[in-house]
Amino acid sequence: MFTGLIQAIGTIKKNNFGVVVDGCRPFSPLQLGDSISVDGVCLTVSELMNDSFTANISEETLKRTNLAEKAQINGYVNLEPALRFSDRLGGHIVSGHIDGLGEVVSIENLKHSWNLRVSWDDLNFCRYMCNKASISLNGISLTIAEIYVDGCEFSVAVIPHTWSNTCLQFLKIGEKVNLEVDLMAKYAEKLLKVNHNNSISKQSPVINSQWLSEQGWND
Repeated sequence: MFTGLIQAIGTIKKNNFGVVVDGCRPFSPLQLGDSISVDGVCLTVSELMNDSFTANISEETLKRTNLAEKAQINGYVNLEPALRFSDRLGGHIVSGHIDGLGEVVSIENLKHSWNLRVSWDDLNFCRYMCNKASISLNGISLTIAEIYVDGCEFSVAVIPHTWSNTCLQFLKIGEKVNLEVDLMAKYAEKLLKVNHNNSISKQSPVINSQWLSEQGWND
């Protein structure tokens, strides 16, 4: 798990076994098997090389994310090590499992922030968009400022600190970005779909005074 608070900007390039990610000094030392968020994608350290690491990437990850394209050009990526139990949860819970790609529609430089507008490639995820909800964009925890076209497009407001300390500063209109919707939204949808007449509901106990008494609770 991650928080969406980026700790370093690195680069990614291809090798014979997957990718090499450089730029991990700010949160070193790493260990084999560590999980690192690379532009929002959870990768596992398979080999260590000073401030770099090697990771294997599956075909599913290459198809669903922008890492294949970035690895071709030694592109910049946002880096975050996995969350520890002692860490503060300053962003929101990010799993590192990308839902799909988005495309940068516009970038507006305002007086005190940047307004970034993005459209979903896969319209199945539009339903999870709502004002002030959280979203992970290239691994960055951001707040949805406004939604358009029933959530198929949305905008986020980016403060100067986030802009200058992440790869957002290198974004171009038309570029693909990794998107992960808020886990809470997907869990809520799943629970709301549970039919009261299915086997799960039938097995669920009714919590009342009789049930409490049977479980050993006394007034």
